Amino acid sequence: MVRAYVMIKAHTGEADRLRSEVRDIDGVVDAYIVAGDVDFIATVEVDSPAEVKTAAATHIQGIDGIEDTQTYVAMD
Repeated sequence: MVRAYVMIKAHTGEADRLRSEVRDIDGVVDAYIVAGDVDFIATVEVDSPAEVKTAAATHIQGIDGIEDTQTYVAMD
């Protein structure tokens, strides 16, 4: 099992819609609206690093309203 945390910057005013769409992505176990430099933190749990890339770089970044992401893979 690979766990990763995806920091997500989003367009202002679309938080609820975007959080719902992020949570619907396969491998995303939760997404939280946060205060700070990013708008959301999503937790991804999948079987391989390639699936982390698919969830973050393809699916999350593909949502209309997502401006940027940074992905951090947990090491243990």
